[in-house]
Amino acid sequence: MSEQPLPPSVRDRINTTQAHTARIWNYWLGGKDNYEVDQALGDQIRSLHPGIGDYAVADRRFLGRVVRHLVQDLGIRQFLDIGTGLPSADNTHEVAQRLAPESRIVYVDNDPLVLAHARALLVGTPQGRTDYLDADLRDVDHILEQAAKTLDFDQPIGLILLGVVIFLGEDETAYGTVRKLLDALPAGSHLVLSHTVRKPDMPDVDEAVAFWNANGTPKLTQRTPEGIARFFDGLELLEPGVVSCNHWRPEDPAEAAAPEVAMFGGVARLTGGE
Repeated sequence: MSEQPLPPSVRDRINTTQAHTARIWNYWLGGKDNYEVDQALGDQIRSLHPGIGDYAVADRRFLGRVVRHLVQDLGIRQFLDIGTGLPSADNTHEVAQRLAPESRIVYVDNDPLVLAHARALLVGTPQGRTDYLDADLRDVDHILEQAAKTLDFDQPIGLILLGVVIFLGEDETAYGTVRKLLDALPAGSHLVLSHTVRKPDMPDVDEAVAFWNANGTPKLTQRTPEGIARFFDGLELLEPGVVSCNHWRPEDPAEAAAPEVAMFGGVARLTGGE
């Protein structure tokens, strides 16, 4: 674990005796913001499902491609990124502000370690703005109220939910939470969502998820491709639809030809009827 002084209020919320998903994800991405317990469980999960580390990379590249498309091709200049995770290369604000320096980004996460590193997420361009909220995805009203201090909810917003809805176990809660967020956004906004998939041809993923839920925190839920697509109901789904993250408009022919990963994602536009 990289050594950085943490405020007592943050340090007291960090459990270094139990593996945590954000830190394991950071480990798989080659980061240093993780503990031995995260590395040990991450290696065990990888032994059950050797391709698991590829999901983290695919999800990160998916984020980059989507943000570039929204900014460069669709003119989006605002992002609400919930379930931020630990800072790494090419965070949302870095990709967006590289193309449009005036872009505004609000990050949201409830992981105390992410909070401790939030200052790395707040270094944006002078023309734009980045803010961070310490909040839970379920607390939609609070997120919207605080995000409105930075974002203009009369203008299109890119709502990013990468690998975070998996922690909402009950379908009613999961779909309702996403719908409540969408209901607050204007037409022309876009939903970007990725989710761990359950497919008959990926049985080792089920074993890895079961192992994680028995040993790590927070617990996660898999959904079928159809269950993931349900989050986009009523929206205008962009091509190629809900697919393996590495197959969403890949820029590298090798990535396009690579097997599916068990992280599926999609992008959809809120139309005028929303």
